[in-house]
Parts: sequence; C-alpha cells; structure tokens
Amino acid sequence: MAIIFLLEQVLNGLLVAAYYLLIALGLSLIFSLGGIVNLAHGGFYAIGAYLAVTLAPHIGFGGAFVASPVLVAIIGIIVERLFFRRFYRQDPILSLLLTFGLAMIIEQSLRMIYGAAPIPFSIPTFLRGQVFLGDFLYPRYRLIIFGVALAAVLATWFIVYRTTFGRVVRAGVQNPDMVGALGIPLQPYMTAIAALGFGLAGLAGVMLAPITGVHPAMGAEMLVAAFVVVVIGGLGSFWGVILAALLVGVVKGVTIYFYPPAGEASMYLLMALVLLLRPRGLLGERIQRFE
Repeated sequence: MAIIFLLEQVLNGLLVAAYYLLIALGLSLIFSLGGIVNLAHGGFYAIGAYLAVTLAPHIGFGGAFVASPVLVAIIGIIVERLFFRRFYRQDPILSLLLTFGLAMIIEQSLRMIYGAAPIPFSIPTFLRGQVFLGDFLYPRYRLIIFGVALAAVLATWFIVYRTTFGRVVRAGVQNPDMVGALGIPLQPYMTAIAALGFGLAGLAGVMLAPITGVHPAMGAEMLVAAFVVVVIGGLGSFWGVILAALLVGVVKGVTIYFYPPAGEASMYLLMALVLLLRPRGLLGERIQRFE
C-alpha cells in the first residue's frame, strides 16, 4: 500500500512537472530570443483559464480548449508588437518594470471583470472517471493532461529543432549580429516566438482550470514556480527547462510522500542547491542580448 501511495505521489509530481513545463517553456523561449524576463507570463496563464470559463458555456469544453490558447497567443502578439518590441535594445531593468506593471494590470483587470472570488470550473463529464491498473487507480483527466502536455512539448521541439524557422531562431539566440548581417530581420521571429510562448501558457491555464480553480492571483502563484524551473534548467535552455521541470515535479512528489509540509519548499531548496553548484543552471549557456 505504501508503494502505491508513493507511486501516486510521483505521478502527481509528474503532473506538476507537465504544467510547470508548459509555462516555463514559453517563458524561456521569450527570454532566449528577446532577452526579456517576462514577469507578466503568469498573467497570460490566468487569461487562458478565464477565457476557458467564459467560452465553455457557449462552445463547450473542447471548443474552449482549442480557442483559449489561440486567443491568448493573439493577445501575446499584440503585447509583443506594442510593448516588448520597444525594449529589446534597452536596459533589461526597463523590461522587468514593464512586465511587472503589465502583470499587475492583468490581475486587477481580471478582478474588475470577474470579481475577486474564485470561479469553479468542473471537469467535463466525458473526461471524468478513473483508470485502473491492478490495485492502482488514477484520474483519467490527469492522464489526459500528461498526453496533451507531451504533445505540446514535442510540437515545440519540432518547431525549434526541425524547421527552417527554428534554425533561424536558434541562430538568433546564439549570434543575433550574424543573423542581422545576413539580412534576416529577427522581429517577425520574435513575434512568432511570443505567440508560441503565450499560447503554451494559455494552454496550461485551460488544462489546470478544473483542477486548481480560477482566481485572479493564479498567474502570480504559477509564475514563481515557472521561474524556479527556468532558473534550475538554465535561462534560455530548451532541454534544461524540460529536465528541470521533471526534476522539480518528482522531487516535490517524493517530498510530499515523506514529509508533506516541505512539499512547496523542496523546489526552492533544489534551486538553491543547483545554483550553488552551477550558477548558470543545469544546462544554461551564455546568451547574447537581442539586437
């Protein structure tokens, strides 16, 4: 019985890793090419959840599942063009102030529109139920989250590592001056990366809305964990973020099994340990600022 409970906690940890990964990947992608540490990223995760709550009664959960991340990505494109683009060549502290202010605007706007009280959002009937594996059972919806997160990460990997678009993006990360010298403008690629990053955050918001509930501060809560994952993996490192998310999720799950009060603290202790041994993170590299 103890082994089954431990396995359940490990799976719960992997579930945590799945949605941390979706948010942290977008955060890391935007930083990689634009050099902007986006403190408003959690706000777009919250927008995705609220859009799902708003759209689901009209187009169903399946329609909201598709439409919400797309709408969040479109909002991200607008934000990138109106705000982010102005700060690529500026002092990084200015973009930090910008995104901090944007995060506050998003959270307070959600409070004004939807109210401060949490909004319940139930798992659709057709996604409810348990999956039985011998004596072990696990919620079907959580397994679906695993599958969707895996598909999203694989799609992102394909875009970044197996397409011409991805090759230009990776070249822009490593040597933006050389890409510019070849006559390739990086601005359109940054817009596309912003759409992808914000869309992943919106997708995480839709998937987690039935599990965590929907409230205005949910973005700030998730942003802290996403930053922990990015810092552990290494700023700008695709594979580092994946490795860090899995590590954080498993460590958190195992810690909850042995000592539940330390569950949340475990990831911060892990981050401190990694930074002591490797300040750049597990797979972090030097990244030039976007020019």
